Amino acid sequence: MLSDVMEYFGLKTPLNQVGFFETPQHTQLMRELKLAIRQGGLITVTGVVGSGKTTLLRQLQIELKREKEVILSSSLAVDKNRVNLGTLITALFFDLATERNFKSPSQPERRERKLLELIEKSHKPVVLIVDDAHDIHSQTLVGLKRLIELVQDRNRVLAILLAGHPKLKNDLRRPTLEEIGARASTFTLEGIRGQQLPYIQWLLKECSEQSPDSLVHEDAVALLAEKLMTPLQIKHYLRLAFEEAHQVGLKPVSVDVIEAVLSQGLNDLESKLVRHGYSAKVLANLLNVRPTEVRSLFHGRLPPGRTQELRDQMLSIGILVS
Repeated sequence: MLSDVMEYFGLKTPLNQVGFFETPQHTQLMRELKLAIRQGGLITVTGVVGSGKTTLLRQLQIELKREKEVILSSSLAVDKNRVNLGTLITALFFDLATERNFKSPSQPERRERKLLELIEKSHKPVVLIVDDAHDIHSQTLVGLKRLIELVQDRNRVLAILLAGHPKLKNDLRRPTLEEIGARASTFTLEGIRGQQLPYIQWLLKECSEQSPDSLVHEDAVALLAEKLMTPLQIKHYLRLAFEEAHQVGLKPVSVDVIEAVLSQGLNDLESKLVRHGYSAKVLANLLNVRPTEVRSLFHGRLPPGRTQELRDQMLSIGILVS
């Protein structure tokens, strides 16, 4: 956010640098994740774009480091489309090896044996956390499952925690991935669903020492809570509203300003599907149709019968489009 906008509204902290807003669902989910990690196996956390998965994982890692009951590893690879089993094993080596300038063996058999030695020496459960894991290839998932089993055979515990869009959960439910999905512990992050109003009030208090209603009118806060669903959306449109209000010299932010900045296509079909991890290209592959037909579906240009047919196909593979 621009410095003059922050000064105008008396904001001491940018909207995207606040702390962790914990709902009862967050508390319960954190408890379940810690238990699942201590038990080992494949764990998935899914939530729509902007629901707070990365923030949750960051808080989870803070707590796990403080409690010192497990050994924590995480994949820092940025290009998630290229992440494979070798990449994730390398991440484990980096976080488990105690030797300086350690290099993992390049030959797969030697590499896996050395990794198992390191895990055996740890004497604690090991968890590897992978964010943005919705595009991980099925063969990589099979390899991770096998690695978990090899660790279990040595009476040690390895947990692989994958976080991603709801697409990840649906992928694991497919019959072709039954050997993986049936063994995975799956959790859904609801984010701030049902807590939008308290979240906005908390966010404004975290960013300023002034009262929330001196920054954003009470009715404007209520409108934001009604129209928006995720922390990412709320932070984005609040920033736009502050910038718009500053430009016209208005304080607090009014309902009219909120209405002016809210996107008209905020909750149309395409936006909803993209938040769940389904772009036109991904949907076209799943439904075995051309991307142009999916885009026509997004824009309401298909005959009603064909529209219903595609919606039924999506529903059959777990994609909810209501």
